[in-house]
Amino acid sequence: MRPAIDVINVSKVYRRYARRRQFATLKSALLDGSLLGDLKPDETFQALRNVSFSVPKGCTYGVIGSNGSGKSTLLKCVAGITRPTEGEVKVDGRISALIELGAGFHPEISGRENIFINGIMLGLSKKEVQRRFDEIVEFAEMQDFIDAPVKTYSSGMYMRLGFAVAIHVDPEVLLVDEVLAVGDQGFTHKCLDKFSDFRRRNKSILLVTHSLDLVEKFCDEAHWLDKGVSKGEGDPKKVVAAYIMNVEDSEEHSLAKAEAARLAASASEVPQAPPPDVDGEKAPENPVDDAETTRDGFKATEGRWGTREIEITQVSISGPDGESGHVFQSGDDITVHMTMTAKEPITDFVFGLGLFNADGVCIYGTNTNLEEFQPSEIVGECSVMFEMDHLDLVEGTYRLDLAAHKADGYPYDYHRLLYTFRIKSRVRDVGIYRPAHRWTFGGGITIKGGTT
Repeated sequence: MRPAIDVINVSKVYRRYARRRQFATLKSALLDGSLLGDLKPDETFQALRNVSFSVPKGCTYGVIGSNGSGKSTLLKCVAGITRPTEGEVKVDGRISALIELGAGFHPEISGRENIFINGIMLGLSKKEVQRRFDEIVEFAEMQDFIDAPVKTYSSGMYMRLGFAVAIHVDPEVLLVDEVLAVGDQGFTHKCLDKFSDFRRRNKSILLVTHSLDLVEKFCDEAHWLDKGVSKGEGDPKKVVAAYIMNVEDSEEHSLAKAEAARLAASASEVPQAPPPDVDGEKAPENPVDDAETTRDGFKATEGRWGTREIEITQVSISGPDGESGHVFQSGDDITVHMTMTAKEPITDFVFGLGLFNADGVCIYGTNTNLEEFQPSEIVGECSVMFEMDHLDLVEGTYRLDLAAHKADGYPYDYHRLLYTFRIKSRVRDVGIYRPAHRWTFGGGITIKGGTT
């Protein structure tokens, strides 16, 4: 059977626009040189590179990738909005593209007139538009505004009407580009119900989205694009898992680079006493100790101070596998490992740790003095590990305070918010902490699914 969509070795090259070598007219471009062929490599941008795949009829096919990966360019090539520089795209059947919703709307005329114009542009006859008109208006929830000029519509109304027209063309092939945010949650459910109806009727859907859950639950196959290159296709769960691992690797590199820059800047600072805070008060000299310290802690900025009589020389954060990193899963066992040096024997010392979210809210803080460890002596190179079992934080970015100081707060080495790590989770709960919990349902409740 002939596939609904066949993408064969498609490449798309765009010209980078700059002041140099701009053609004044198309005529001058044709006389003086080709539009792309004579450009240097640094004057072009390759949005797609030899991309190939087929979408069988009746298949819902998802395309994922980060911003700038070529997803929207690919969809425009399939829709015929732009032509590939190389390769070929074949589509079997009437096509409707939910890409730039309402792109053909005229702002000065009414929604009613625009429905007829857009419907005809999408391949319907005037009688077919008339027959589907009421259904389009009802789906878009525009009954009270359909005769008002489109220029008076809000952006949400504009997008809903464009979506409703495109979806009611009743195509054999539907192209969808991240348009499920065109309305409130109720309208989103209507859109998903319409897609499900398309699937039941054996229509083909090519879906571009950042919603990985939607791809896993909704798509029969998935394709991963990265910087215009195909990185994998097949079972949605496997493709999504590979993509997530790649994203985490990228985040790991980015966080490590930023942390290295902060540490390099702090290492060049001359050992000193704690800096004054924004209101003239002293910054906290130890991680969370009492209520007053906590309030002061919210004001302090990142940095490093102390006499360095005890110096924290290296810090790493590791997960369950023992490998140091910056990206972990919610519920992982996390260990903070500090290496430090005391040049002379010291008998008065405390080690402390504070955990903050990205907004500077203190999640937890403790030190060895609070937990009644009695110091005896520290000298030479030493190590301290702080282990957290099942760190059940919600997805987000978190930062650490680490310190070595005297029991009275006198700072040896205070590292303020210099270490960052990220927690990933497929559960979209909110807040900071994920307590261990369970749901119990009784009586006449019927319910399926759920997450752990």
